[in-house]
Amino acid sequence: MLRSFLFDAVFVMWTALFALGIPVLWVAGSPRRPIRAVTRLWVRGVLVLLKVVVGLTYSEQGRAAKPDGPCLIISNHQSVWETLAFVVLFPDVAIIAKRELVKIPVVSWYLARSPMIIIDREAGSGALKQMLTSAQDALADGRSVLIFPEGTRKLPDAAIRFHRGAELLYARLNVPVLPVVIDSGRFWGAAQPFKRPGSVAVSYLSAIRPGLPPATFTKQAESLIQTERSRIDATRISSKCNP
Repeated sequence: MLRSFLFDAVFVMWTALFALGIPVLWVAGSPRRPIRAVTRLWVRGVLVLLKVVVGLTYSEQGRAAKPDGPCLIISNHQSVWETLAFVVLFPDVAIIAKRELVKIPVVSWYLARSPMIIIDREAGSGALKQMLTSAQDALADGRSVLIFPEGTRKLPDAAIRFHRGAELLYARLNVPVLPVVIDSGRFWGAAQPFKRPGSVAVSYLSAIRPGLPPATFTKQAESLIQTERSRIDATRISSKCNP
């Protein structure tokens, strides 16, 4: 509890420092590359604070599975952690995020200009069209696109169920899909009042080729993520039983 409170306090101070850069970057015309670099610096600082104050780190497995060119990245969603960490794990990635994210002071200014793909879910089909167009623009610019197909944060043991957005992007973008599995909810989850020490597992799976029937893709991707999440959980249980 004390570590979480301390992290929150230092997090606010660290973030406030970056408010000083907004006028400078704004006067300079809000150049995208410098803004992305500053955003990554801010995220790296947050990850360091998590490590030093909370004792929360992360480990990666299967990084070589990442395609050489731009791709569609799909990940299960359990915490704020991956929303931040993926900015560092995938430099220049275009993350599809809810409009609520751009209401956070200071952070929103940088994230909106990184730029992320901000969608308004209340806009219905219009939001899907806007998401698709923005994703196509990002890929044309050489940037990968990341989406959390579950739509919102889920509990660590909740069944993997995709919303229609990921299936639409797969069908229309015609690029490889990189599934990523995380278990951040064990340490910083929606249902947990405090952040806990430990190491978030980040697992990259073999890319799914384009051209499959969309429904087949969804079923295959859900199964792959579910299976890998279960494997990570089993490994953690085994480690506790055999320290």
